[in-house]
Amino acid sequence: MYMYSRFWPRGGSSGILHHYTETLVTFEYTSSSARQPHSILFVGGLGDGLATTSYTADLVRALQPTEWSFFTLNLTSSYQAWGLGHLDRDTDEIAQCIRYIKSYKNAKYGYSKLILMGHSTGSQCVLHYLSKPNPHVFVPPFDPELEHVERLALDGAIMQAPVSDREAIQWVLHHGFGGKSGAELRSVYEKLQTMAKDAALQNPTSDSMLPIWLTSQIGYPSNTPLSCRRFLSLTSPESPESPSDDDVFSSDLTDEQLRKTFGMIEHQGLLKHKLMVLISGADQSVPDWVDKEELLSRWKNATNLNRMTGKWDEVHSGLIPDASHALSNDDQAEPRKFLVERVLGYLKRME
Repeated sequence: MYMYSRFWPRGGSSGILHHYTETLVTFEYTSSSARQPHSILFVGGLGDGLATTSYTADLVRALQPTEWSFFTLNLTSSYQAWGLGHLDRDTDEIAQCIRYIKSYKNAKYGYSKLILMGHSTGSQCVLHYLSKPNPHVFVPPFDPELEHVERLALDGAIMQAPVSDREAIQWVLHHGFGGKSGAELRSVYEKLQTMAKDAALQNPTSDSMLPIWLTSQIGYPSNTPLSCRRFLSLTSPESPESPSDDDVFSSDLTDEQLRKTFGMIEHQGLLKHKLMVLISGADQSVPDWVDKEELLSRWKNATNLNRMTGKWDEVHSGLIPDASHALSNDDQAEPRKFLVERVLGYLKRME
């Protein structure tokens, strides 16, 4: 989901900038004197990039005296490029970064653990990483140069603020946005949907761009190009019967659909410990008709299809009271503290 952070402490942070591919980098928050064999790799949401999610500063400070260092990364789809991206490429690049970090830490310490943590659409990347065939089997006609890589198993996984982009747009169409009523925006939305479907039929092997002057009217950033393909994936017009790749967190998805995502985590065998899921209690991207507690319960049930070996962390998963989507408002000190305590508890349980 595209939400931008407002808070970040002044002064800067020390660490190491690593190239995990020729053109992509990951930044490790650490010092030369720290002994930190283990790693948390953090993936932000739409519009995020290197160190742009503000609450990660709280996590970095909390991890300083521990054996865990914190990594943030750039993807091809970072910043304003998310409108051209897709989850297969994102998770393939994340897999490359994980391979680099594991190799780097193993060479330095002889052993290492790694947790993948996603915020917002980063949570979609976590779920995609854990539930899809390894390596990916789909060859996208619009991205013919993509080479799928085998994904390493994760020691742990965390999802924070997993939200439905489809329901977020429906929320905008219901309440209006930017001085326009919901009815006015629905007319724009239907026009965009028709344009996107026509382009997908006429030219499925390449991306076509939607007019920014139209996409910005329904809440997408005015500085971000959005392809017809990604628009259809985010808004998923065939849902809930046939959800797109990006539509994995909507509240109206059937239990059968959830078994194809959450229910595949144990089957794929890419998660050694448990999955921790935190929903922001006052997430402005979640419509008021969504029962967050019920949604968490359904995700847990889908993840724990095998009750004896279920992969859901019941101890640390839950709602963050009064938390906004990115915990970035001026009144979010307590929600950020709650988040940090849950993450530290999760790490302690792993150790």
